Amino acid sequence: MSLTESPVARPSGGGPRFRRPRWFVTLFFTDIWERFSFYGMQAILVLYAAAPVEEGGLGLPRSTAAMLFGIYVGSVFVLALPGGWVGDCVLGERRAVIWGGLTIALGHFTMAVPVRDAAYPGLALIAVGTGLLKPNMLALLSGFYPKGEAARREAAISIFYTGIQLSALVAPLVTGLVGERIGWHLGFGVAGVGMVLGVAQFVVGRRHFGAAGRSPRQPLSEAERRTVIRRVAVAVPVVALPVVLDVAAGTFSPMHLAAVFGLVTLIVPFGYVAVLLRDRGWAPAERGRLKAFTWLLLSYSLFWMLVSQSGSMLALFARHSTDRTVAGFTVPAGWFQSAIPFFMLLAAPVFAALWVRLGKGFGVPAKFALGMAFAGASFLLMGGVAGAAADGTKVPLLWLVAVFFLQACGEIVIGPVAISTSAEVAPAAFTGRTIGLSWLFSALGAGLGAQVVHLADVWPDRVYYLVLGGAAAGACAAIILAGGGVRRALAAPRE
Repeated sequence: MSLTESPVARPSGGGPRFRRPRWFVTLFFTDIWERFSFYGMQAILVLYAAAPVEEGGLGLPRSTAAMLFGIYVGSVFVLALPGGWVGDCVLGERRAVIWGGLTIALGHFTMAVPVRDAAYPGLALIAVGTGLLKPNMLALLSGFYPKGEAARREAAISIFYTGIQLSALVAPLVTGLVGERIGWHLGFGVAGVGMVLGVAQFVVGRRHFGAAGRSPRQPLSEAERRTVIRRVAVAVPVVALPVVLDVAAGTFSPMHLAAVFGLVTLIVPFGYVAVLLRDRGWAPAERGRLKAFTWLLLSYSLFWMLVSQSGSMLALFARHSTDRTVAGFTVPAGWFQSAIPFFMLLAAPVFAALWVRLGKGFGVPAKFALGMAFAGASFLLMGGVAGAAADGTKVPLLWLVAVFFLQACGEIVIGPVAISTSAEVAPAAFTGRTIGLSWLFSALGAGLGAQVVHLADVWPDRVYYLVLGGAAAGACAAIILAGGGVRRALAAPRE
């Protein structure tokens, strides 16, 4: 019996309209705990990196701390590609989620060790684990919905995307308070506990999956397996040796990682598109859809180049240039990271009703354009806010909250449709890898963001934000102009 024919593939009938099957509940709460760990750590990472050494931080300059944050976020996205491949071809989606979650937890607990250099291996472990867990979690979810049921899949992903914002809302409040008021390392440890709970919940609930995700979708032959083992045995020492020597010589710097990471994020997304287009598993119509979707993914990269700075440049602005006193209480800077999920929870029903009202006339390209418009507007507004703080004046916190509101609207528009479209354009055997492809273009955005933050060292902050906001506005206009052709390509009939 195929996955789409499995009894667990659809919600049971006869119940309330919005009742969800148990497999959905298991995936939903696993994702909630994973996002708790992710957003909890993200809320304090750049603050920890920029904090003086005497305050327990890494003592990095502002732009370097923001760059380290961008490298970490981009690494998570980049590693989704091999993570999706491992789930598709080696472990199957279930085991990939379990091993990914355990690796994430190990990374958090490594960062909880009160040793300064523990931060870097801890971040590496978290990035590897997240790259393994996330694409396989989404591929497992998408597999319960047959090809051609994009509306049901997008609705399910929207519930995921919206529901986990509850976790993203709470996590910065917890780790921000613990990290800033008690100790950074304890904050990282709290995030790790959340991931352990997520893995435990998944292991208990996997019995509801039937055959879904138990085996790889496209398992390797014995000859292919031996080839992969040989290549990994060669590649790992080649990659690891320069890092080990750099650390041993005492010359290690985040700038070294930035150079390598920037090159990887620039080459790999386009290289992997070419690999997929040459694969015989793609029919001509599917190749056409992938080419059209790639153009939208370029704008997706720009979107994440902007929005990923909410946890770096905007977090530092909150710490140093925002009046955070409310009724005598100083709001921890990490709490601002709860603003985006809070507004996403408020905005999601509004946009869901809007999509129903607009129907099919408001397609994928239009949603990408709208998401870019919100992101661009947030940076244009931020330009004005930064200008008001240029003389050292601390601006009212509501201005920064308004910036986060616009970014939240952009993410709730563009995020679910990007994931759903990734699953829809691909053949079933390539679902995990195509979702990983969307993450690669997110990595491209984070990689660009890790580099452009250095412009803030040479440009006034006001100019920095206005230029990036103008670039987003230009991308929005380009999507609108090319939207008709892209939409027709995405709607090409299946062969």
